[in-house]
Amino acid sequence: MKFSYDVLVIGGGHAGCEAACASANMGAKTCLVTLDMNKIAQMSCNPAIGGIAKGQIVREIDALGGQMGLVTDATAIQFRMLNVGKGPAMWSPRAQCDRGKFIWEWRRMLDLTPNLDIWQDQADELLVENHEAIGVRTIWGAELLAKCVIVTAGTFLNGLMHIGRKMVPGGRIAEPAVPHFTESITRHGVISARMKTGTPVRIDKRSVDFSEMEIQPGETRPYQFSYMNKTGALKQLPCWTVNTNAEVHEVLKSGLADSPLYNGQIQSIGPRYCPSIETKLMTFPDREKHPLFLEPEGEDTNEMYLNGFSSSLPMDIQIAALKKMPAFKNLKVYRPGYAIEYDFFDPTQLSHSLESKIIKNLFMAGQVNGTTGYEEAGGQGTIAGINAALKAGAAANDEGTTFSPFVLHRDEAYIGVLIDDLVTKGVDEPYRMFTSRAEYRILLRQDDADARLTEKAYNLGIVKRERYDWWMDKKKHIEEIESFCQNFAIKPKLINSALEALGTTPLQYGCKLIDLVNRPQLNLKNLSEMIPQLQEVLDRPTNRKEEIAEAAEIRMKYKGYIERERIVAEKMHRLENIKIKGHFNYEEIQSLSTEARQKLTRIQPETLAQASRIPGVSPSDINVMLVLMGR
Repeated sequence: MKFSYDVLVIGGGHAGCEAACASANMGAKTCLVTLDMNKIAQMSCNPAIGGIAKGQIVREIDALGGQMGLVTDATAIQFRMLNVGKGPAMWSPRAQCDRGKFIWEWRRMLDLTPNLDIWQDQADELLVENHEAIGVRTIWGAELLAKCVIVTAGTFLNGLMHIGRKMVPGGRIAEPAVPHFTESITRHGVISARMKTGTPVRIDKRSVDFSEMEIQPGETRPYQFSYMNKTGALKQLPCWTVNTNAEVHEVLKSGLADSPLYNGQIQSIGPRYCPSIETKLMTFPDREKHPLFLEPEGEDTNEMYLNGFSSSLPMDIQIAALKKMPAFKNLKVYRPGYAIEYDFFDPTQLSHSLESKIIKNLFMAGQVNGTTGYEEAGGQGTIAGINAALKAGAAANDEGTTFSPFVLHRDEAYIGVLIDDLVTKGVDEPYRMFTSRAEYRILLRQDDADARLTEKAYNLGIVKRERYDWWMDKKKHIEEIESFCQNFAIKPKLINSALEALGTTPLQYGCKLIDLVNRPQLNLKNLSEMIPQLQEVLDRPTNRKEEIAEAAEIRMKYKGYIERERIVAEKMHRLENIKIKGHFNYEEIQSLSTEARQKLTRIQPETLAQASRIPGVSPSDINVMLVLMGR
């Protein structure tokens, strides 16, 4: 049988679900192919969304009309704002979720999305004609044809799981690997390689002695991921912390000879920033303890996730080691941790739209691009879905219609940083987003993703009117608060006693309210307790008052830093505007360094700014190209 679509998405993980929704919401007839409809958007590892820099990505997905934030809010069982002791550029939201309810909420979202079909099957071969992807053939012989194909296969491509010396093919525990599909892509010239990741033991909470652990409660303030006013209704649960000890380490070390990471069984590289417990022991041999975090998998399950104890050691070693900790002396587990190796494709073979440079109409997103993390996958899926829908729409119009891709720059979104890093620098280990990777992080805060992206998404047609109106209303209220603070005059005698009580210098002369807002000891909340007129302005929004006040306060307090970083970003945009693709045969430019010639030839950057970010391309190489372009 044959079925025809505008966009075909292969894989029902976080990248695939966002890609399918983005494409369908833009009006493209879309089909999502997944192995198991009951494991849509499975949280294969940690049952949590967000974290440092990752939380900002979820806010950006939401601002672009994506679903991850809404699903998280509906299924969250604990919310925390990380890094609140630092500046707002570092604040990062994170939520524990109910794993089972997360899947079914995502399934509900997909079922409610118009223009979207789901086909439960396994992709076996990418169909290619004249170096253009035209669809896939499944193991059951169905041919799904499409104008654009998005591959979001996660860890399933030739996946191989490891526990000790035992190896079992699989894309995830108890789920089959996908053979052959990688080879149907690489035979057309696309380069693939192998990566490794892992996951910890799952614990029965009835066997845990919580009196030997430290409780870690969530926020009392009702934070949410989505900017839309949706409130979750699940019971809020604590997490728990505990440390390993010397006895634990000795048991773990006794099993290293059977560790796939150290006996040569696994050759591929694992994630640097989420190492296994055995890697921690080898990397930090002098450490007497390592922190672990016990996290609930749901509000009505006994299953718990032991964050920090990812391992592929033999199962008897894992369990024996944990039993050396007082909290786990009576331990029962649902299953041990394991490692998994899988195929990925060199992301420097992609353009910034996430379309392959080698096979036209083929897009890739998620772990197949060498990333790790649900959030990184969802961000890529959103962009791939948007661009596949745009390209399919261009193909459906009169011949000669050009495809104008939707690309986010490094000063516009963490998603832009992520994709630019992938296609410009490539990966030699699973890529994870951090705030430190973004040179414009003061511009990329978690509080202003809607300000950066919602209007762009509305103009594309992916953000619907309700979300756009919510942003415009929020924008109006932020501006009202700022205007009031800039214009409201303060008299010393009416406020000095309150200022002294808060430990800040009293006024000698009158000033505008914004001058007080900018003091580190003061904020809109404590100032509103002294100034009734300010409280009245803060009370005007009908929804999300604290969020709106927080956004306005950040814009006022950090105005100088924000404007300075914007100037730097605008200077870099000058290089972004210099298009160089197709202008040079780099191999013939002898004034470029050998490394620069090789890397520029392989990556073929679109702009001079992208070329400047390629490792091995020096400032002098950039100057050579500027001179050759007559600049």
